[in-house]
Amino acid sequence: MFATTRPNTPERAPGAAEATPPSPSRRVTDAPTRAFHWLFALSFVGAYLTADGERWRLVHVVLGYTMAGLLGWRVLYGLVGPRHVRLAALARKLAAGPAWARATLQALRAGDGNALAGAGRQGQNLALAGVVAALLLAVPPLVISGVATFHDWGGEWLEEVHELFGNGMLALVLAHLGLLATLSVWRRQNLARPMLTGRVAGRGPDLVTRNHGGLALLLVLAVLAYWGWEWQHAPQAVEPGIRATSGPGITLTTRPRSHDDEDD
Repeated sequence: MFATTRPNTPERAPGAAEATPPSPSRRVTDAPTRAFHWLFALSFVGAYLTADGERWRLVHVVLGYTMAGLLGWRVLYGLVGPRHVRLAALARKLAAGPAWARATLQALRAGDGNALAGAGRQGQNLALAGVVAALLLAVPPLVISGVATFHDWGGEWLEEVHELFGNGMLALVLAHLGLLATLSVWRRQNLARPMLTGRVAGRGPDLVTRNHGGLALLLVLAVLAYWGWEWQHAPQAVEPGIRATSGPGITLTTRPRSHDDEDD
């Protein structure tokens, strides 16, 4: 009888699990968009938490300026950046709203379940786009009213207007988060994942071919450099009765008027 031989293959230890290949995914969001999203969210949360009191006033103002700068960068990136980040794409989604409303009404009248399902999916995407557009549009009046309040360009009514815009911005942020959570459960898909990893599960080609990681790094470094610059120009000590004010490239102090000053 001939002896049989087995190839020299490493034996797997008992109980060892076989290596499973990673699940397929597609890139749908580039790195600069994700960096903008998280820097913008961090700036708003920080500004909202430091809105009350004089102790964190300069931090509040710097974060407000950061939001304005980030919005300017996003508008520029949306005008000259890759096609998937263009603001025109967001505008086209919103422009489809009237046609979606008419199609939904027709499907309701006809009792067409398939048409209603498609309209429901489109309506969810419209709602997400609408909240994002509202968040971007809310930044200019929020920052302008904040700058006017900080420099005392108006009375107390401006401070109330700024507070109103701040609470409105918070409501939009909460609506955005609630909508993402609800739709993630409804679709059984984590809709927040693209802003974390840039990818979604599933087979197919990448919708975003280039990640542009270098541009994202430059954006983060620019924000950190601005924060460091403001930190260096911030007043180190403030005398009692003196309120410190600061802005881009400007650091000054103003003393409230006293009765002696008025007599002079």
